[in-house]
Amino acid sequence: MSTRLANGSDNIQDKLDDIQNIIEKHRIVEGLVHKQKIARQGLVETLVEKQNLHQLKNKLNDLHPADKAMLLEQLPLPERLTVWELVKSDNDGEVLLELTDAVRESLIENMNAQELLAATEQLDTDEIADLAPDLPKGVIADVFKSLPTEEREHLQAALSYPPDSVGALMDFDMVTIPEDVTLEVVMTKLRGLERLPENTDQLFVLDRSGGLRGGLLLNRLIVSKLTQTVSDVMNLETVSFRVTDKAGQAASAFERYDLASAPVLDENDRVTGRLIVSDIVDYIKNEEDSENLGKVGLRDEDLFATVWKSARNRWLWLGVNLSTAVIASRAISLFEGSIEKLVALAALMPIVAAVAGNTGNQTITLIVRAIAFGDITRSNVGRLFVKELSVGLLNGILWGSVAGIFTWWLYGQALLGLVMTGAMILNLLVAAAVGMLVPLGLHKIGRDPAIGSAVLLGFTTDSMGFMIFLGLATLVLI
Repeated sequence: MSTRLANGSDNIQDKLDDIQNIIEKHRIVEGLVHKQKIARQGLVETLVEKQNLHQLKNKLNDLHPADKAMLLEQLPLPERLTVWELVKSDNDGEVLLELTDAVRESLIENMNAQELLAATEQLDTDEIADLAPDLPKGVIADVFKSLPTEEREHLQAALSYPPDSVGALMDFDMVTIPEDVTLEVVMTKLRGLERLPENTDQLFVLDRSGGLRGGLLLNRLIVSKLTQTVSDVMNLETVSFRVTDKAGQAASAFERYDLASAPVLDENDRVTGRLIVSDIVDYIKNEEDSENLGKVGLRDEDLFATVWKSARNRWLWLGVNLSTAVIASRAISLFEGSIEKLVALAALMPIVAAVAGNTGNQTITLIVRAIAFGDITRSNVGRLFVKELSVGLLNGILWGSVAGIFTWWLYGQALLGLVMTGAMILNLLVAAAVGMLVPLGLHKIGRDPAIGSAVLLGFTTDSMGFMIFLGLATLVLI
């Protein structure tokens, strides 16, 4: 552990680069041997291949599953499949979980049912649930058959919840205790376990019906007298969640209360699982990745996917962008006469659209983040809308004045400077309104507010910016 912390990511990347060099060397040597005309060439090729693959396998075995996943994502598909064949079979499932969706799909497509079943057998129930959407239906059926009854019920429950709910994220591996036993009994129970579940900072105290009574912190257990009962030292103010709660709200609570774990209650108020901080961190990372891709209309894409797949992934919003650009160009064509009379308008109108677009993107980013963390409610949405419009107005007056003065100085026309200022103010108000309403509207109809918001904003600020600026110029100057 200390070596990994001391050397950090650079040491890991050095190992990955070393492995990639071995792969490249293997490819070159294999090609040279294949071209040589020597006796017993087939045997020589086999020996060379075995030697290189043995060296590569030894390097791979030293890597953590997360590092193996990082390596796989850095390799083109042929090399990726070669490395995947060499990954130890006892942690296939762990590596698959660490991969992005697109890369995981590329590997699963090249695995047979027996390999997939073996990979899932290494995983806990909640981890199988994470992997299940990418597995063929026949494999899922076989997985269900291979599980003990209790784990089968857990898996069925986890798959029944929406992917953005607490129920879909929860872990079933936890330690529960009654409240009327002594701490000595609790310690005896803990010593009888092979290991404590990951991120265990507290034991959940239940009543006889499985309802939550509180939590017993491990640090409190260690320093308390063993003759005391659980009820004497347990914490009654334990933060808990329901299976139907939004995962984003749970993530906010983990950050707000500095939680490491928390119990999850089912529809009957019984403890059915728990949330742990590592799952919350994974959820937040996935949401950030999805949001960053969604801003430009992309879905998760394998870096080394075929040209056809990559192009197809980008078609939708490029088509939308083309359509919106055509509409914006038609808005300009309405004022061709004005532009012919005052050529300066053509040079100035992109400034109005660009500044408004930046303003709108700032608003969208804040609103999408607020939606994700549950900060926007019916009671505050009106005030937030007025606040964003006020910010847009203030920035419009400030930077519109700067742009107007610059325009006046550049072209020597005070009225043109006033038109520039007015257009900036109005378009920044439009940008603030759109930046607020578009993500809220998408969220209202059940769509991801991050996906496509920037494209729709760009269309609006461009079209409205051109029309406002050219319209004012036509009224005032032409």
